[in-house]
Amino acid sequence: MIHQDIEDAEILLSLAREEGDKDAESDVENMVADLEKKVKKFSIDIVLDDEDDARSAIVSINAGAGGTDSQDWAERLFRMYTRWIEKRGYKLQMIDYQPGDEAGLKGATFLVSGNNCYGFMKVESGVHRLVRISPFSSTGKRHTSFASVFVYPEINNDIQIDIDEKDLRTDVYRASGSGGQHVNKTSSAVRITHMPTGVVVQCQQESSQHRNREIAMKLLMSRLYQIEKDRQSKKMQDLHDTKDEIAWGSQIRSYVMHPYRMVKDHRTDFEMGDVDRVMDGDLDPFIEGVLLSGKV
Repeated sequence: MIHQDIEDAEILLSLAREEGDKDAESDVENMVADLEKKVKKFSIDIVLDDEDDARSAIVSINAGAGGTDSQDWAERLFRMYTRWIEKRGYKLQMIDYQPGDEAGLKGATFLVSGNNCYGFMKVESGVHRLVRISPFSSTGKRHTSFASVFVYPEINNDIQIDIDEKDLRTDVYRASGSGGQHVNKTSSAVRITHMPTGVVVQCQQESSQHRNREIAMKLLMSRLYQIEKDRQSKKMQDLHDTKDEIAWGSQIRSYVMHPYRMVKDHRTDFEMGDVDRVMDGDLDPFIEGVLLSGKV
């Protein structure tokens, strides 16, 4: 199809030049623009060939060191992703949300479902750095905040992960919402620790403790699956271990709001000056750039 479109454009351009037809030349320009879009989509479809790319994505956002500033930054990242998810027509389901002490959030975990959802969202795994004038400081000085994003494929029943109940520690507690208000008065929230790996998952979004444990176990299986997959493919960086490195030198993307305004992806060096547009969910240029560069 693309090959035929290229031939048609070449023929039309040749005729337009011979006859000096400016309207036809304009038509060729439109055809070339459409072709560029088709080629990019085709290239991305080829790149998204991993067995997990078509799966739903489990996304965790965690504030780095830095108190309220980092917690506010984590919440702004969460808002950015919800906007992007809406633009793509994906579905979001909250799994866990831990509000910040004064503002923002300490951590959030959610499930995103849609076509090639994990294939696109895996690009966002890593540390995100924000540079701005802190709205929480009276000194007016520039402040740097960090937050981490970790993305795992949601595994289904077709993948078997053996978990020994003896390796699990389960804690229950009261679920809480923004501002510390209790969602209910019973201990329905569930936190599960996998002792051999140290992986901790939790869920408090459902009113039923049984349902929260079921979701937490599904999240745990996805995390363990990703760790095992990384080990088998001999990746240099284990996603679980990098969770302690939410700081300088490990960021994948920087969002600068002062003294200039720019978002830069450090893997591809792609930059965009309209920070507000990015924060409102315009992430496709960054995601597609990383996918096509092969630096996932």
